[in-house]
Amino acid sequence: MSGKPIIDLSDRVAIVTGSSRGIGRAIAEHLARAGARVVISSRKPTPCDEVAEAIRGAGGQAIAVPCNISDRAQVDGLVDRTLAEWGKVDILVCNAATNPYFGGLDGLADDVFHKIMHNNVLSNLWLAKRVAPGMIERRDGAILMISSIGGLRGDPLIGAYNMSKAADMQLVRSLAVEYGPHNVRVNAIAPGLVKTDFARALWQNPDLKEMVERRTPLGRIGEPDDIAPLAALLCSPAGSFITGQVLVADGGVTIAAAW
Repeated sequence: MSGKPIIDLSDRVAIVTGSSRGIGRAIAEHLARAGARVVISSRKPTPCDEVAEAIRGAGGQAIAVPCNISDRAQVDGLVDRTLAEWGKVDILVCNAATNPYFGGLDGLADDVFHKIMHNNVLSNLWLAKRVAPGMIERRDGAILMISSIGGLRGDPLIGAYNMSKAADMQLVRSLAVEYGPHNVRVNAIAPGLVKTDFARALWQNPDLKEMVERRTPLGRIGEPDDIAPLAALLCSPAGSFITGQVLVADGGVTIAAAW
């Protein structure tokens, strides 16, 4: 048999926010292995440089462009730098997010709620609006948002974060309808509990981790490399007929009975 691999991202340019560690880094590495030129981005320059250097050392193509997604000027700068370096954006992965509050909604301060929605939803819309014109002009592009199974159910500790992730799901559906006629696809992945620094407060709690594993049909929490190949699929020609969808990757926890 001959021909290109099913997931082939040769000549594609991808921006991945929050890609200096965890799920974002794993996604960037998988996209690079599939042939994409990858922009590594998070708030701090040094971790971005380290990831980009590691990808280049493994034979991939990557540059580092630090960006605080809460700052509209920095978001514009991220896209502008990518266009100056590589001339286009074929893939946008919105992975960066924040969760500064654990607790019931009764104790949620207005400014904290605004921060969560600003960083987790509005910044994704900013990025999508910046890259969409070029994708529409070329009649080709993929936008992916990393949501959470928290957007599918209630929770007494991270309700505000979950609201933002539910909003991301609806943002995906709305943009998919708007951009679909131009062959630009928009999807989301909703991971369950994954072993990342972002979720450390959850999986480092032995009682909580044991409870999640007990309620998960696959019997374990996720790893970043459980999520990254799904991103590569949805951003590649292999996913060319998938848009407006939320792909749940949680080991089965959302379909299992609570016991």
